[in-house]
Amino acid sequence: MKRYMKVLGIVVLLAGGSAGWALFRPERLWVDARVNESFPAAASPSAAGSPAPTAGVLATGSFHGVAHPGKGTAAVHRLADGRRVLRFTNFETSNGPDVHVYLVAAADASDSATVTRAGFVELGELKGNIGDQNYELPASVDLARHRAVTIWCKRFSVNFATAPLTSTSGAISSTNTNQGGNAS
Repeated sequence: MKRYMKVLGIVVLLAGGSAGWALFRPERLWVDARVNESFPAAASPSAAGSPAPTAGVLATGSFHGVAHPGKGTAAVHRLADGRRVLRFTNFETSNGPDVHVYLVAAADASDSATVTRAGFVELGELKGNIGDQNYELPASVDLARHRAVTIWCKRFSVNFATAPLTSTSGAISSTNTNQGGNAS
């Protein structure tokens, strides 16, 4: 009976340890995920006879740390075909489990509560905690409303870092297709 209890105890310990490892993914605290995406090429506008949108930078901002250090630049670009892309350059933050990129409906997010209270649009999983990377913006995203980029850990509801976005010469007001879009 004692041997059975020891074996059962070891099995429970191993199962609990494996579940804990899978949940917390502690190796991500010291293993960096580097990415180096090039700037996306834009196809020509598909609608014949319609004027091509003006390509260029719509908004920029610098990352600041919140719960973790953060640095680099976030910029929203409009491509020649009209798509909008969020690009991180010289980006760096801590790695972690289940980390995503959000556009937040606030001017800045210096804490985690602001993100959940203001609402956000998720752009996808963070591709890497270091390096240049691109995220396509849905056409419905209102950049006049969603004015900050946040690196968010879904598993623990923690804001790692944020970049408040500033419009470049009023470019944002003319890019929105949905004035009420909040897909939080």
